[in-house]
Amino acid sequence: MNDEQMAVIMPLIIFGGEAKSSAIEAIQAAKAGDFDKADERIKAANDAIVQAHHGQTELLTKAANGEEVDVSIYMVHAQDHLMTGIAFVDLAKEIIELYKVIKG
Repeated sequence: MNDEQMAVIMPLIIFGGEAKSSAIEAIQAAKAGDFDKADERIKAANDAIVQAHHGQTELLTKAANGEEVDVSIYMVHAQDHLMTGIAFVDLAKEIIELYKVIKG
């Protein structure tokens, strides 16, 4: 694992975690009936996912071009964070819609 790859992997971890945290904050806001804040936190979560995808796309492009991309525990951890973040955002959107119905 070289410094260049680590510079791509660390933002995946950071932005994946940020997406998850923002999604949880969105659910909490919806639970409190603050749907404007919930929407704002979902937007922040989506923005974090987009940022993470930039790094992931960079790695995929390198691999597609035949460059060596090491798969390390850091890479696995980064992908785990990103996928967890994406799953939380998707579920948060559904939960927010349920709160909108419940709180009518």
